Amino acid sequence: MVRVTNELLSKVTKPARYTGGEFNEVKKNPNDVSIRFAMCFPDVYEVGMSHLGIKILYHIINQREDSYCERVFAPWIDMEDLMRKNNIPLFTLETKSEVKKFDLVGFTLQYEMSYTNILNMLNLAGIPLLSCEREGYPFVMFGGPCAYNPEPLAEIADFFVLGEAEEVIQEILDTYKEWKDNNGKRNEFLEKVSQIEGVYVPAFYEVTYNNDGTIKERIPQKNHYPKKITKRIVKNLDESVYPDKLIVPLTEIVHDRVVLETFRGCTRGCRFCQAGMIYRPVRERKTETLLKLAENLLKNTGYDEISLTSLSICDYSDINNLVRKLMEKYEDKKVGVSLPSLRIDSFSVDLINEIQKVRKTGLTFAPEAGSQRMRDVINKGVTEEDLINSVTSAFMSGWSKIKLYFMIGLPFETMEDVEGIAELSEKVVDAYYSVPKEKRKKGLNITVSTSSFVPKPFTPFQWEEQNRIDLLVEKQKHLKSLIKNRNISYSWHESPVSFLEGVFSRGDRKLGKVLIRAWEKGCRFDGWQEMFKFQEWMEAFKECNINPEFYVYRKRELDEILPWDFIDIGVSKEYLIREYEKAKMEALTRDCRLGCTGCGITSYLQGGECFNGANIDKVH
Repeated sequence: MVRVTNELLSKVTKPARYTGGEFNEVKKNPNDVSIRFAMCFPDVYEVGMSHLGIKILYHIINQREDSYCERVFAPWIDMEDLMRKNNIPLFTLETKSEVKKFDLVGFTLQYEMSYTNILNMLNLAGIPLLSCEREGYPFVMFGGPCAYNPEPLAEIADFFVLGEAEEVIQEILDTYKEWKDNNGKRNEFLEKVSQIEGVYVPAFYEVTYNNDGTIKERIPQKNHYPKKITKRIVKNLDESVYPDKLIVPLTEIVHDRVVLETFRGCTRGCRFCQAGMIYRPVRERKTETLLKLAENLLKNTGYDEISLTSLSICDYSDINNLVRKLMEKYEDKKVGVSLPSLRIDSFSVDLINEIQKVRKTGLTFAPEAGSQRMRDVINKGVTEEDLINSVTSAFMSGWSKIKLYFMIGLPFETMEDVEGIAELSEKVVDAYYSVPKEKRKKGLNITVSTSSFVPKPFTPFQWEEQNRIDLLVEKQKHLKSLIKNRNISYSWHESPVSFLEGVFSRGDRKLGKVLIRAWEKGCRFDGWQEMFKFQEWMEAFKECNINPEFYVYRKRELDEILPWDFIDIGVSKEYLIREYEKAKMEALTRDCRLGCTGCGITSYLQGGECFNGANIDKVH
C-alpha cells in the first residue's frame, strides 16, 4: 500500500482528488479476489469522475465476486512533482495500491489530447511504455471513442476494445481468469483475447507503407487473427446493467449530479459527427426503467439534480412524458432535471416549462453553422427559422442566458459562412427584444462559442483536409471583429490544439514514437490551455522525422487505405462516400427514423431492425 500522508496532501491543490473514501466507493479485500482491475482515466479527478462510461464499468466489474475494480486518475502537475520527488508510484483511490501490481490496467480514450497523460501515468506506475517490454507487468488495454483509430497507440497498447464494453468486459475477465489459473505465458493470453469479438491486439499485425507514406497493406501474422475487427454493441439497452449507486465525490466535479442515459445512437446523420456513426443503431431505455433508475440513484446518492443524457436528448421517443413524470414525482423535493444541448428543431416550450418549475438551468443550442448552405452541407437539417422560434419561446418563458455552439473550418466553408454566425447571433438578440417587455427577463446574455472542425474517422468527412492554423485564426479574428453587440460574448477553441488533435485522430502507428518523444520533452495535459506546449510538439515531430501536415492538410483519395479501415462499425464505407458526395452538392439526407437511408447497420445486425427501444416505430 502506498502511504499518502496529510503532510503531502497539504502541499497540493484539491487534495480530495487523491484521498478516495467517497460515499458509495466499493470496498473489497484485495486478497479475496483473483482479478484486480485498475480503471484509469487520463485526466484529473473532477473530469474523470464525470464520465458515465467508467461509472458503468466500475459497477459491472465490482459485481463479480472474483474481481475488484479500483479507480486511477491523472495527478495534476503539483502532485506529480511531489510523487516523483518522494518516490511515490501511481496508486488507486480505493486501497492506495500500486497500479503496477494489478492484473489489468484499462484506459478510456475520450480525447486525443490526453494521450501524453497515458504515458505519464504508465511511467509514474513503473510500467514500461511499450507493449513489447511489458513481460511480468499488467496487461494495458484501451477503449472508448478514440479507440476507433487505435493506430497511434498501437505500440503502447496490449489490446483495444472496440465498441460498447458492458458485455465484452465479462468475456475478457473470464478469459483472463482461465489463463491465470493455468499459469499461462503472456502471449498466450493475448492469443486467447484476440479471438473475442471486438478485441484488437495490434502486435499481431504488420503494416507496410507505399513510397508516398500511405498504407500499402496490413497483414495478420497468423491466419486465425481476424482481418476485420467488429465493434461490440449492447443490443438490448433497456436490460443492460446500469449502476443503481454512483460514487459521490468529496469535491466538486464537472458533472455533479445523477446521470440517466436515455438512449444510445442517433438517426440524424450529421456528416461531421463521429458519435452519430459509431454508436448506431439507436437503442432506448423504457420510461419505466429510467424512472426506477432515477428513484434508486437519488436515494443512494442524495443528489438534487438529474441530467438526461444521449447524443440528441429531445429525440428520445417519450421525452415529454419522462420529464413530466420526473417533475411530478420530485418537484416537491426540489429535484431538478437538466438537459444537454438541444437541437433547435426539437425544442419544446412545454418541456422547458416543466424543467424550470424547480430551477432554471442554462439553455444551449447547437446550430453548428452560420449559414443555411453550410447547415445543408453538414446535413444538420435545421433552419434559421427553427432557431429563432426556439429562442423566442425560451425568452417568452423567462430565459435570458443562452449559449450557441458553432464550428468553423468545416469542409467547403467560405468566409461568408463564417460571417453568418455573427448575423445569426444578432438575430437571436433581436428575437429577445421582440418579446413583450413584461414577459422577458432582464440581463440578456448570448454566449457564442466556436470550435475548430477536426475530420474524424468513420464520418463522411474523413477524407477531407483540415483548415490550416493561420486560416482558422483569420476566421476567428474576423468573426470576433463582427460581434460588437454588448449582449453577445464570443469564445473559441485554440487552433494549434485542433491541429494536434487532427494529427492523432487520423494518424497511423508511426506516430507512437512522436508521442513518446513529446512526453519526454515534458508534454502532458495537452487539452489544458495553460499546459499545452506546441513548440515542444513540433520539435518532437522534427526529431522523429515525421511531418504532421501529412495527416491534417492532405485530402485523402477515396480508394486510399485508411489506418482504421480494418474496423467494422456496421456503417458501410459506400454509405460514407455517398454522404460525402451529397455534402459537395449541399444535399440533405433524411432522418433515418423516417425511412432507411441504407447506412448498412441492418446488415450488420444480421437482418435485425435498427430500433428496438421503447415506442419507436420499426421503419425497416
